[in-house]
Amino acid sequence: MLFLVWGLVIFLGTHSIRVTGDGLRDQLVQSIGPARFKAIYALSSLLGFALLVYGFGIARDMPVVLWTPPPAMKHLAYLLTLLAMVLMAAVYVPHNVIKSKLHHPMVLSVKVWALAHVLANGTLAHVVLFGSMLMWSVVLFKASRARDKRNQVVYAAGNKGATILTIEIGIAMWLVFIGWAHGWLIGVQVM
Repeated sequence: MLFLVWGLVIFLGTHSIRVTGDGLRDQLVQSIGPARFKAIYALSSLLGFALLVYGFGIARDMPVVLWTPPPAMKHLAYLLTLLAMVLMAAVYVPHNVIKSKLHHPMVLSVKVWALAHVLANGTLAHVVLFGSMLMWSVVLFKASRARDKRNQVVYAAGNKGATILTIEIGIAMWLVFIGWAHGWLIGVQVM
């Protein structure tokens, strides 16, 4: 569990630099330069991710069961992960209504994905990993929306065609992931 916790601290810590505003990030970029900042950010992210994957794998092999979720939670998790995939697609498809209305679909995607996994799994490792991701995404979303308001950010309006494409891509990603990729990447076949 120690590797998982350290991985989360490093990974989420790295991704939380802007939570309190742009001041710390701007100071770091100014003091060490943009290229060095990006390199350190990337290496810290990779280190944290590697540690949390390794730590989660170890913790999953020796599960501490906190509760047994009812079967309905698995079905709810399928629905929530579908929504998470549509939100993820909204990040990359230009001019969609989802991004224009919600502003930070990547963070919302992580929030919904983490919630789905907390509801569907009752082990300590799952609660630590996905509960941490859920709490982090809630804080980051609030901070991101506040930063947008402070900076008076205006998001371009989306259109129907791009939104339909976003939903189609999200559904396709979800089908690939639940049908094959989750088992291949994570080692747990969900369908």
